[in-house]
Amino acid sequence: MKRKWFVSYIMLLVVFVLSACTSDSNVDEVTEEDGDAGNDLVIAVSSDIVSLDPHGSNDSVSAQVRENIYEKLVAQDIDGELVPGLAEEWTQVEDTVWNFKLREGTTFHNGSAFTGEDVKATLERVTDPAVASQSAFLFEMIEDIEVLDNEVNITTEYPFAPLPNHLSHNTGAIISKEIIDEDYQYALDEAGVDLTADEYYELRESGGEEYEEVSEQISEYTGTVLGDNADGTNHLVLESRTSGDEVVGSKFEDFQGGDREFDTVTFRVIPESGSRIAELQAGGAQVVKDVDSSTAVTIEGTEGAELLETESTRIEYLGFNTEKTPFDDVKVRQAVAHAIDKEAIVSGVYDDMGKVAENSVPEVIWGYDESVAGLEYDVDRARELLSETDVADGFSTTLWVNEDQQRIDMAVYIQESLQQIGINVSIEQFEYGAFLETLGNGNHDMFLLGWTTVTGDADNSLYALFHTDYMGAGGNRSFYSNPEVDALLDAGRESTDDNERLDAYSEVEQLLIDEAPTVPVINTNFAAGVDTTQVEGIELDAIGSIRFDNVVFK
Repeated sequence: MKRKWFVSYIMLLVVFVLSACTSDSNVDEVTEEDGDAGNDLVIAVSSDIVSLDPHGSNDSVSAQVRENIYEKLVAQDIDGELVPGLAEEWTQVEDTVWNFKLREGTTFHNGSAFTGEDVKATLERVTDPAVASQSAFLFEMIEDIEVLDNEVNITTEYPFAPLPNHLSHNTGAIISKEIIDEDYQYALDEAGVDLTADEYYELRESGGEEYEEVSEQISEYTGTVLGDNADGTNHLVLESRTSGDEVVGSKFEDFQGGDREFDTVTFRVIPESGSRIAELQAGGAQVVKDVDSSTAVTIEGTEGAELLETESTRIEYLGFNTEKTPFDDVKVRQAVAHAIDKEAIVSGVYDDMGKVAENSVPEVIWGYDESVAGLEYDVDRARELLSETDVADGFSTTLWVNEDQQRIDMAVYIQESLQQIGINVSIEQFEYGAFLETLGNGNHDMFLLGWTTVTGDADNSLYALFHTDYMGAGGNRSFYSNPEVDALLDAGRESTDDNERLDAYSEVEQLLIDEAPTVPVINTNFAAGVDTTQVEGIELDAIGSIRFDNVVFK
């Protein structure tokens, strides 16, 4: 930072000398405004986004970018509490009907006015089978959207208490109907279907075989426009995306949510954690996301840098492909779970930046049952269980990870641990987007992945990861199917009684421990690094998102 200031000083000095020494009237006077390079915020991230389409992926990297381009009906503050978004207020007027009063005077980045039609178009799209959204489970209970004067009524198929929580999820982002129409029209044209977007909507409304046929025809092409383009109402306008490199946005001048000091924001992809920190130290990035324990120490020891750390709603877990031998045997899965010392991973891999995850619901989430504890570390019990299976003498398998360094380190630890009970593990590493796609195809044995409960409700912790309907890319990458778990998860989301819901989730949590389709390992803390010589006002929330609403440039 000092070097940059010095260079700027010399440049101003040269301008001053030239201005003083020339009488040429063609030389423009350099004003402070002319010389302002702009407030450009650079955030270094570990992975490229999967998609700009809010319905195209459900990953945290894409969410970080999209949630600054789009707004939702319901927002969350830094503490995770629900606050007004595009809806100024909401009321449950009947058991299955919610009324949302919309914010007035809002415009999209393309200049069109925000109305209830945009809400209707968005929520009908996310549950359209043609889009095949991974986040459809969050909104599939929505049966009807009625557009009124500056209001919408949302009717659900059954009473659903956490609807506002679900609408606060990043995939509940409200997209302009104009770009939705454009996306559908592109898909229809590419599929050779002689329909307009509006005609397709009418067909969807009526349902039937013709709609199902057309929906299947266009499914290959939906999301093409929205995957690389965006039109929201939030403070950041998409300027460009360079795949594998960066996403750049500029300040939306007509944003209603208050003044912003930034001019542009760049999310720069730097996969290697040490390189991200080096960029922070060199002044090339003001913020570094996805800081792990090893680089946290470096940030804390860097003059002019600050480490932000917060407890999170995220769990890192080991998953099994329960459809593949030998992991279709519950005793094999239990043996692996007993062979892993979670405490050692928390301290040795994460340097205590987090705590042991007892079950699949994070401790801070509504619906967590503290009485449900994970399978304890017991190597003798692991050997005993394995001796009762068809692979009593051990076996060879693979463990898939993405490029996240801590997951790689955890994979190595698990590899060494399982050798104790005769399981030989080969670790295979993937780029993040390819990792998610390949896991969804079901060709893996074991994998390491994380899940962040964004809505604050246990339904979001469990439904996508363990319900039969969401096997594969939908979230259930363990390909786990249990009718009892499905019924309990359905009951948990359909009941209006909080105690009934809690009982349902408690039963699910215990069943998941007993059957071990996954092994919850750690509730991680999120951390980020900030160059405080350049900026202040950066915040980090419990779902791991960098908030730069109040950024101030020094």
